Amino acid sequence: MATFPSITPSYSSFSKRTNPNIRTVRFTDGYEHRIFFGLAIHQNPKEYTLQFDVSETEADVLTAFLNSRVNDQASFDFTPPSEGFTKTGTYSQSGTTTTITIANHGVAINDILTIDFTSGSAVDGIFVVVTSTDINTFTVTAAVSATNSGNVSITLSGERKFVCQKWNKTIPYNNRAKINTTFREVFEP
Repeated sequence: MATFPSITPSYSSFSKRTNPNIRTVRFTDGYEHRIFFGLAIHQNPKEYTLQFDVSETEADVLTAFLNSRVNDQASFDFTPPSEGFTKTGTYSQSGTTTTITIANHGVAINDILTIDFTSGSAVDGIFVVVTSTDINTFTVTAAVSATNSGNVSITLSGERKFVCQKWNKTIPYNNRAKINTTFREVFEP
């Protein structure tokens, strides 16, 4: 899997659009029924409009990368700006339920986290957020039943799979370029 080059987009022209996969059935009496369509973790894809203000050399790298994916519409790994983070806090495990407390944790149900239990005897790994009851606590399910507690570090990588089906390049002045792109999140194995 290809990873997008480590060139940071400009924040002057950055937008994020959410496109939930919702199906709506409307009846003649005005009643409406709405349901999510697809697997739970794939129900809320994002689309990013990004602008890269770069040198002509960096523009060549970006356009070569994007052009190389046109023929087979291959996806690539990309971490949108300000999407990933690492935070620390505490945890307590009772059975397989592990409750993690971190002030303003910023995670949501179905987020995938890398968790490092820095004290206690819980087993590190990759976990899916099961519940998020408030801004300070959430739960994950451990593979092994136990009772313990301690300190924890969580990482939300933010890296996801995207395709870029359109982009344009302008050259505002010598040796500088602007590349405007639209990245659409895709769900693949």
